[in-house]
Amino acid sequence: MLSKRSFLGLAAAAAAAFDGTRMNGVPAQAGSPLPYPARPVRWIVPYTPGGATDVMSRLVCQRLSERLGNAFVVENKPGAGSNIGTEAVINSPADGHTLLLISTANAINASFDKTIQYDFAKQIAPVAGLARIPLVLVVNNDLPVHTVAEFIAYAKSHPSVLSAASSGIGTSLHLSGELFKALTGTDFVHVPYRGSAPALTDLMSGQVQLMFDNVTSSIELIRGGRIRALGVTTGTRCEILPDVPPIRDTVADYETSSFYGVGAPAGTPAEIVALLNREIGGALADAAIHRQLANLGASPLAGGADEFAATLREETGRWRRIVELSANAAH
Repeated sequence: MLSKRSFLGLAAAAAAAFDGTRMNGVPAQAGSPLPYPARPVRWIVPYTPGGATDVMSRLVCQRLSERLGNAFVVENKPGAGSNIGTEAVINSPADGHTLLLISTANAINASFDKTIQYDFAKQIAPVAGLARIPLVLVVNNDLPVHTVAEFIAYAKSHPSVLSAASSGIGTSLHLSGELFKALTGTDFVHVPYRGSAPALTDLMSGQVQLMFDNVTSSIELIRGGRIRALGVTTGTRCEILPDVPPIRDTVADYETSSFYGVGAPAGTPAEIVALLNREIGGALADAAIHRQLANLGASPLAGGADEFAATLREETGRWRRIVELSANAAH
């Protein structure tokens, strides 16, 4: 979780040029083929306020508000592993006035959560990618390991002794740990928490010994020396943790990340999807927004709506394989 000071600073930067009074009664962007948006647009974030999803969403919504002549308003709808917010968008009119902040959870839930009452692939239209954020393997400072190889050796010599925190069962944090166990033959006990913040608190105190966490949540604690970073989960090094190697340097085929994008209810007119994709792409190309994303440890995930649709299919398949691999390893 971002520190209060960091979040307020980034949020202020996102809103600095925004004047809500400019959004009332302003026609759509010149050259737009549609009278869209005709009213404020709800941008549903299926998570609590105060994290990277909020900052990313507000940065892009500010840009869209200024460019398209009506307010794009972030609305937090957390709960049920992102399902509450997702269902709210699926059940909204397909007119482009309700959008979803898509995340890794949507790709995971497609195979992990058998209770969901919707078909994400059929009921959400991909609009645009936003960003990828690496995860990082972090450990308590008292654990006598400083590399991924040392950690693997220690875990194998202490089977079922280590405890791994996560932000909840079925999250990318949890499953990144399960993938690591399956590929390395190590074993540690999973301890789910209600979010990263309490998990990191117990990691620092030694109640748990390790965690796979989003870089955004852990970066300040790593920089402050309160926890130790061993490796990032992406195939290449992370810009804000340049001295931390990828886990796959030690564990072949290991790679995960958190990804984010934008979706709309299925059936949203193609012209609206194309307009939103173009404007979101322009926001990601903006130098100021690019810097803010880099501060979060995020890299832009730009491209057309079809490219983001392909990314969603790829990520859904990737996480399905991880779920299956984890289940097989457990038996």
